[in-house]
Amino acid sequence: MTGPVATEIERLLTVAFAPRRLAVINDTARHHGHAGDDGSGESHFTVEIESTAFAGVSRLERQRMVNRALGDIPGTRVHALAIKARAPGETP
Repeated sequence: MTGPVATEIERLLTVAFAPRRLAVINDTARHHGHAGDDGSGESHFTVEIESTAFAGVSRLERQRMVNRALGDIPGTRVHALAIKARAPGETP
C-alpha cells in the first residue's frame, strides 16, 4: 500500500517531468529507530526517475530540479530522500 506522501511525490514528479520511468520507494522500515524516523511510516524514500528533462544536466542540477518540484516535502515532511535521476539511454 502506498501512503499519502509517496502518492504526492509520485504526482508532483509526474507533472514536473513526464518521466519515462518513475519509482518511489519507501525505505522507512530500514531506518526504524534511527534519526528522522518520526513514526509516520513515510520518512525515508528513494526516487528513481528517468526523464528527457535531465538530458545534458549535471547530477547536482538534477537533484535540485527534483527537490524544487517536491516543494516542502524534502527536509520538512520527509527526513531523507535519495534521488537517482537519469536521462533516457543513461545507465543506472
